[in-house]
Amino acid sequence: MAERERVIIVGSGPAGLSAAIYTAREDFRPLVIAGTKGGGQLELTTVVENYPGFPEGIDGPVLIQKLKEQAKRFGARFVEEDLSEIDFSGTPRKVTAGGKVYETDAVIIATGANAKWLGIESEKRFIGKGVSSCGTCDGPFFKNKNVIVVGGGDTAMEDATFITKFASSVTVVHRRDQLRASKIMQDHARSNPKIKFMLNTAIEEILGDQKVTGVRLRDVTTGNITEIPIDGVFIAIGYSPNTEMLRGKLKLDEKGYVVTKDEVKTDIDGVYIAGDMADSFYRQAATAAASGVKCALHVREYLMTLQG
Repeated sequence: MAERERVIIVGSGPAGLSAAIYTAREDFRPLVIAGTKGGGQLELTTVVENYPGFPEGIDGPVLIQKLKEQAKRFGARFVEEDLSEIDFSGTPRKVTAGGKVYETDAVIIATGANAKWLGIESEKRFIGKGVSSCGTCDGPFFKNKNVIVVGGGDTAMEDATFITKFASSVTVVHRRDQLRASKIMQDHARSNPKIKFMLNTAIEEILGDQKVTGVRLRDVTTGNITEIPIDGVFIAIGYSPNTEMLRGKLKLDEKGYVVTKDEVKTDIDGVYIAGDMADSFYRQAATAAASGVKCALHVREYLMTLQG
């Protein structure tokens, strides 16, 4: 027999955990399908300096643990399993994880988005040690440093421009001979004296010991290899929302992000979306947490209507 819940939250990043805190305080005893690798992108982040309430900064995994403990304090329960199936076709809704089917009146989905990476071994080794996928998050750590931004789209131009507020120089590295960014974004970046460009260039390896000290580059037209000293590498080649399990069940845009109404509502009653899986613009822990809170407040209203 399926187990019946009042609300199930899928995801355990700042969006899902904030929703868990709020719904638990309403005494809904939410069940959080946390995943076998929970925590979202904060699990790959060292010091978080821009989350409210931590003037000295806080390590990403520590912040996730504190949010989880806060949710548990109010009665949230956690299943450390991955979502395998979700069914909105009838009521109650059905969620399957770890081989068990759960029935629920309301669902908050907060499975986030993953940054796209280059896929080289040295990249993984230096994540949080000079390699980042978020210029607006980690740019302030590189005051008076020289950094590289990898990518040719709008995200790369935005990150490069933002990082110039702190870094001494920013080099945009792109493997093609032309940028993909919109003209206005390109013009804005090219007019910045701190930004220079290396086109037809790919990163072969990120160099360093305890932290990034340089990169090995390959000219994709000639094959020539060069090494340059560098303090940081920002990967800005896009994000992939974790929404594949929702394809055909909820409306997605051309990039795979969930299309919402009033920020967090879907076309299906009792189904809400929180965090980066519906947000291709802000992508901040604080904004993800805020959307989780909004979902929780909508769930409260929805469950009250079910009670009559």
